Amino acid sequence: MKEFIKNISGLKKTGQFLREELERLKLLSAQPMVSRILDIKEPVDNLKKVEFSAFSQWGDDGIIQYLIHLLNIKEETFIEFGVGNYLEANTRFLLMNNHWRGLIFDGSERNMEFVKNDSISWKYDIQAIPLFITRSNINTAIQKAGFSGEIGLLHIDIDGNDYWVWESINVVNPQLVIMEYNSVFGNKEAISTPYADDFYVSAAHYSNLYFGGSLKAMCHLATQKGYSFVGSNSAGNNAYFVRNDKMGPLKALSAAEGYVRCRFRQNRKPDGSLGLIPDTEAIFQAGELPVVQVATGQTLSLKSCL
Repeated sequence: MKEFIKNISGLKKTGQFLREELERLKLLSAQPMVSRILDIKEPVDNLKKVEFSAFSQWGDDGIIQYLIHLLNIKEETFIEFGVGNYLEANTRFLLMNNHWRGLIFDGSERNMEFVKNDSISWKYDIQAIPLFITRSNINTAIQKAGFSGEIGLLHIDIDGNDYWVWESINVVNPQLVIMEYNSVFGNKEAISTPYADDFYVSAAHYSNLYFGGSLKAMCHLATQKGYSFVGSNSAGNNAYFVRNDKMGPLKALSAAEGYVRCRFRQNRKPDGSLGLIPDTEAIFQAGELPVVQVATGQTLSLKSCL
């Protein structure tokens, strides 16, 4: 048994070594793309043109590099919510390539323990905190971690109360904000799922599509908080907002101008298996559920807004 445990431990160490070597290769292979972005002097007309992925699921690593350099963001701190075990996240490249200081949250204690026990936690300045985020606990949690006032970037991706959490945050003043939006909510109405402390996407509706807010809702909130919308990633799930005093040469877009429909499939059947129809059709399975028209506070049925 001791020999078996020893062998398992050896395999784990080998696996971690191979992953860290792969990460080094990813960082190295991304450098030509970073150099290309650093050469850009004028704003691009579509964020798709600067996308690349090293650790982000989609092309967000490139978009972030483009924006922090074009806007000359000097406050090298970030906060990201909903990161899983952080092996694939939109701020990991920023942490490892640019050496920003970071604070990450995830509702899974196991995920955050993984990060704390990973070499990334001693090689870089990162805090990993297990927390199921609500609008009543987030400000205290951020302050307790030693973050307040001016920060470089805030990224919210919690598949649920995203709109309401950003609305509640007041202890930090990010220059750049990335908000996940629900593209299958369409671009006609500024709507969000109603706030609930215990919101969990798969429990809210089996389709996994009833969550978060529309792009138009995020743009509405951004305007209230002093930000301008500058574009979406090509996957159609992340929207980018720049604080008005940091816009520089960037052009503000309307939700209609910058909306990108999500093309990947994430809907589920009642038994939990992957759905075989487009998300834009599957969303009507949740059509009777309520959404809030955030500009007026009116509660409507989802199907009436699609």
